[in-house]
Amino acid sequence: MRTLAFAFMAGLVLSCNNPAKETKPAAGSVTETPNYPYKIDKPDNWEIGSTANVMTALSSIKAWENQKIDESMSYFADSVQIAFDGINKKMPRDSVKAMLGGLWNIYKTARIDMRDWESVISKDKSEEWVTLWYTEHWETKAGVKDSAALINDINLKNGKIIGLNEYTRKFH
Repeated sequence: MRTLAFAFMAGLVLSCNNPAKETKPAAGSVTETPNYPYKIDKPDNWEIGSTANVMTALSSIKAWENQKIDESMSYFADSVQIAFDGINKKMPRDSVKAMLGGLWNIYKTARIDMRDWESVISKDKSEEWVTLWYTEHWETKAGVKDSAALINDINLKNGKIIGLNEYTRKFH
């Protein structure tokens, strides 16, 4: 037993006296500026955003899913830039409510299967976005069932939704 303890202590002393090897930053690390194949005005402009913005985005869509349209709209600013397929305009909250709430005139049920989300903020703190990736399943009042993959890019300012961009891919 004494020999084992001595060997352990000798190993510990020797390992403490060996100088650490220098390490170089890994390729693609933050300290390296990549030579991208495309040029944009502000490359690598984003940092991780707030969880409060994620909560706002998720709460709004969850309220819509539960047919609580007034609650869903409480997360929106007085006017909202809407960009869907075939529409791109600034609308007052009441018009957004009529548009999004109007889907319940067609739907019997809707269910959202959330896949992921990300909150980002520009390095100069001028823009905040939350992106949601999800699958929406619905049944119309006529009994037709369908689903689609959706991405929502939600622009927030002062804790309110000021922009909603939606990208849809229907399943066939």
